[in-house]
Amino acid sequence: MLYTPLSTTDIVPSADADFQKRQCVMHNGKQLYVEEMEDGQLQVLQLLSTDPNDFMNSDYLPGTILR
Repeated sequence: MLYTPLSTTDIVPSADADFQKRQCVMHNGKQLYVEEMEDGQLQVLQLLSTDPNDFMNSDYLPGTILR
């Protein structure tokens, strides 16, 4: 049994190619789970934080493109 804020598909993606595109990165001091897009940009999948105020920042919403 895993105790994690990530979904099962985030931990064990259905295809190896999907798994290789996903990574945890630090962005402005916040840890984010992201997916690399075809053009090399990173798309936020999930903010990994224990600070509730971090979730109020629209820069870290799922789907946001990091530049």
